[in-house]
Amino acid sequence: MTKRIVLVTGAAQGIGTEIAAAFAAAGDRVILADVNVDKGHEAAERITQNGEARFIHCDVKNISEINHLFAQIRGEEGSLDVLINNAGISIWKNLFDVTEEAWDEVIHTNVRSVFFCSQQAARLMKEGGAIINIASTRAFMSEPDSEMYAAAKGGVIALTHALAASLQPYNIRVNSISPGWIHTGKREELRPIDHKQHFSNRVGTPADIASACLFLASNEQQFINGENLIIDGGMTKKMIYEP
Repeated sequence: MTKRIVLVTGAAQGIGTEIAAAFAAAGDRVILADVNVDKGHEAAERITQNGEARFIHCDVKNISEINHLFAQIRGEEGSLDVLINNAGISIWKNLFDVTEEAWDEVIHTNVRSVFFCSQQAARLMKEGGAIINIASTRAFMSEPDSEMYAAAKGGVIALTHALAASLQPYNIRVNSISPGWIHTGKREELRPIDHKQHFSNRVGTPADIASACLFLASNEQQFINGENLIIDGGMTKKMIYEP
């Protein structure tokens, strides 16, 4: 079986690292991209204990760095099979305190990067491929002061089906995943009530998202296209009545 070339953005820690590790363990050759150089190299080194992985620095809110990233992949690999647009930031700020700079930082990192990374990846997917965008249940439900993040993740979901429409002639499937509460720290930090907020009776883990990425990237899932998969243990479906 030919090894796929897989690029995961925002892969230096958390969900991104788990996704990269899962593809490497499945036998793919994985490229981790992130703005954090030290953590990116550390993550790649850990992953190479169970597969092939390397790190390339890239700040995805900077289009010139995106272009440089894909130029390097083109020169060294020649093609790309799977892109996971995972890079993102969240900034919670009072509605009246949001600045143009903060807005642009969130939107450029979380939404604009998805489009331009997908555009460049599609040019390298010579025999078709899969693009998976990491969105959020925040696109469907909100807390105060979350306007920037909600707008960004809503944009990711809209971009997903638009990209799927434009890239279908090239046999490139585009789907998104909307994680709910995914805890990237120590499990003992969580309270029993945190787990009880979910039909699945537990808070999610990065592995839950990584396994879904493997599923959507599989060639056996050709009929899943332009879709958004909510992975939240049922949290957004659970009715909670405030006393």
